[in-house]
Formats: sequence, C-alpha cells, structure tokens
Amino acid sequence: MALPKLNDPKAAPAKPDARKPWKKKSPVEVVLEQADKLKAEIAEAEEELKAKRKQLQKFEEAKKIFEAI
Repeated sequence: MALPKLNDPKAAPAKPDARKPWKKKSPVEVVLEQADKLKAEIAEAEEELKAKRKQLQKFEEAKKIFEAI
C-alpha cells in the first residue's frame, strides 16, 4: 500500500478560499452582534411556541370531543 508523499500537492486536501479575512471588532460591535443574535433566537423560539400552542389547542378540542362520548 503506497503512502502519499508529504510534498505531493495531490495528496493534500484542497482548502477553499471561502473564508473571509479576520477583522478585529470593537467591543460595541461585539455587543450589538450578540444582541442581534439573541433577538433572532427569541423570534425563532416565539414562532416555535406559537406552533406548539396551536397544536395544544387542537389536542384540547379533541379531548373535549372524547370526553363528550
């Protein structure tokens, strides 16, 4: 079994140049970015909670039907 040579460019995995260059952020930028992330997480959680409340309402309606029988 042949082992790849260390200097062989074909053996090394190609690294995509898709990464953005690092940019130092000020403390204000960091805090604002974290606030935006939290707002997005809260909005997502509210949507999920809204869907669960809707599902609960359907189950409660089904429960009333079963109790009436």
